[in-house]
Order: sequence, then structure tokens, then C-alpha cells
Amino acid sequence: MYTGASLEGAVKLNNNHCDIAINWSGGLHHAKKFEASGFCYVNDIVIAILELLKYHARVLYIDIDVHHGDGVQEAFYLTDRVMTVSFHKYGNFFFPGTGDMYEIGAESGRYYSVNVPLKEGIDDGSYFQVFKPVISSVMEFYQPTAIVLQCGADSLAGDRLGCFSLSTKGHGECVKFVKDLNVPTLVVGGGGYTLRNVARCWTYETSLLVDEQISNELPYTEYLEFFAPDFTLHPEVVTRQENANSKQYMEAIVKYVCDNLRMCQHSPSVQMNDIPPDAIEDDDKTKKEDDPDVRISQELEDKMIEPKNEFYDGDKDQDKEDMET
Repeated sequence: MYTGASLEGAVKLNNNHCDIAINWSGGLHHAKKFEASGFCYVNDIVIAILELLKYHARVLYIDIDVHHGDGVQEAFYLTDRVMTVSFHKYGNFFFPGTGDMYEIGAESGRYYSVNVPLKEGIDDGSYFQVFKPVISSVMEFYQPTAIVLQCGADSLAGDRLGCFSLSTKGHGECVKFVKDLNVPTLVVGGGGYTLRNVARCWTYETSLLVDEQISNELPYTEYLEFFAPDFTLHPEVVTRQENANSKQYMEAIVKYVCDNLRMCQHSPSVQMNDIPPDAIEDDDKTKKEDDPDVRISQELEDKMIEPKNEFYDGDKDQDKEDMET
């Protein structure tokens, strides 16, 4: 189901039915072609990117999960048509153990795998200090025509498996930065093991993606008790460990990444080919012409939603005939 949702999002982008497609149930970036890994069985990201490549010469994959996006990197390690950029915790046997900055791709894909290994405890300021220049350089050199953004929420402070100290606003700032690039984007979820923070994060980021202001106070629902004691969208960040990422370390990573990007061929092109059919049939393409002799087609009738009080029949029915006359 989650793979079909990512695939449909890619089809919608290919057919210009939307600028941003969101699938929070997707983002399972560890799954490989021949094995499941890291709670991931089918890699919906790879399947969605393959669909995007039918229409787009270059696709950029950005991963802000605390874990390295190894499954996606492995799938496109030998090609220049997909550039993978992953910001993740690396070292001390942290899962999955890959994602060193020296993993840069091979053969045609050399320099098209970008890894930003980070240490534990990174905060909003330090994270954005490396995120913005790296993505800006990637956009300058690679010039993708589509982006897939994996928004794993296990990079938030207080996650049960993560070790970063990002706030929901800091995490969302990365999403907003990618949105402002004005490139067709597929946004997917990913990791996140403190559920109340995952809900906060993806709710806030949805509001950013659709340009809708939402209150910091959570509305009353049956789930409100899970967000105690503050009941807010942006709780105060409690850091469990110090930021081990020095300014010099961050600057060295950015310099190394930018130096590698200069080795890339500027926006590689692709040979013209017949476009394969969409993996999922698009409703608008397969829609039959309406019968001019029928006032409302069956399809339109099926899509109509009647208000619950449309056929109200009772003592307070407003359309009831006046029997007292």
C-alpha cells in the first residue's frame, strides 16, 4: 500500500497534476533488491524514482533521516541520472554502518553519491549550517528536474533510536528550504520511534508544504493525552547529549562535498527514448467521454458526497410539510 502511494505520487508529478506529492507512510529507504533491512521490506523510494526517470533526466534524492539511506544509494550507485544526498549519524557501529563521506559512487555514478556523516547531538543551527550549502551546491551543479525528499523523524530530539537534537521547527526548516527550490517534489516519511513527535513533525511539515498556518496549541481530540504535559505542536527541546559536531568539522564536510561536486559533469543529459507507459493508469487519461444524453454520469454520481442531513426524516425535518394548516 505505501509503495503504491509513492508510485502514484510519482505518476501525478510526471503528468503535472501537482507540484508536491506527499506520502508519509513511505520512505522505507533501507530495503534492498534482494533483502529486507531496517524495518523496510519494499523500497518505495527506489520504485518511485524509477517512475520519475521515465519523464525526468535527473532526479535528486535528499534524506534527512538519522540513518543512512543505504538502500537508495545502492540502487543508483552506478548511474549519474540520480544523485543521492544523505545527512545521517555515522560511526560507533550505528545502523546501518554505511554512509562514510568517501562513498561517492562508481563508474558512471562516480561523484553522484553524496554523504554527510554527522556526530551525535547535532542541533538546529549546526544542521542547517551544513544542509543549506550542500543542497545549494548540489542544485547548482546537478540541476535536477525532480526531487524526492525523505523526512525521517528519528532525527528529532528525544527519539528512542536516534541521537540528534533537532526540533520540529529545525527539521521543518529543511523541508521548507527544499520546497522553496520550486522543483516538482515527492515527499515521503521514514523513521521515527517516538510517535507523538512523529505526529507533530509531519503535521507541521504538511502545513509548510501546503502554505497553511497552524496553531501551536493542539486541538482537543481523543489522542490529546498522548501529547502531555505541554499539549503543543513545538515542545521545548530537551537535549540528552552535547553537540559533538564542531564548527571546524562541519566546514570540512561542506568543503569536501563541494570539491567533489566540482568533479561532476554539469547536469548530465540523457538520450531521447520512447517514454514507457505509466506504472499506474492515470484516471484522467483513461476517462471516457461523458454521454451527452445523460445529465449526471455514473462516475460523477459515485464521487458525489451527500451531507448527513440531506435526507433527514424526523420531527425537526426542515422540508417536512406543514400539517397544521
